Amino acid sequence: MPEYRVRHAADLLGVSTDTVRRLIDTGALPAESRPGGVTMIDGAALARHARAHAAAANDPSSVGRSARNRLVGLVTEVKTDGVMAQVEIQAGPHAVVSLISADSARELGLAPGVLAVAVVKSTNVIVETPAAPEDGPR
Repeated sequence: MPEYRVRHAADLLGVSTDTVRRLIDTGALPAESRPGGVTMIDGAALARHARAHAAAANDPSSVGRSARNRLVGLVTEVKTDGVMAQVEIQAGPHAVVSLISADSARELGLAPGVLAVAVVKSTNVIVETPAAPEDGPR
């Protein structure tokens, strides 16, 4: 079963180490103290907490869609040539790049600073697990 140190758990949750320690102190996030003062958090418990407390940006569209992967963010760059546009959106810690028609980019008024939603619908999603960093999963 993977375990995470407080610092790595904080990075994964997008919060400070102090916040993770408060979650542990209040019992909201179970953890075990190990010899040498190392606190380890069970990976499954961390995943449950992350899912239950996910802070999603408010989706500005009121349109229902079958796509569940909706990343709300700000357009950071639009590169347009004659036919196509490359649109970059920063959605929290995630950068999303999409190639759309230049006409669509103009019709949507895409420009840096515009609020946008990247809707991802795919039949092919690759899942990877990184090599365990020094303070990562055990």
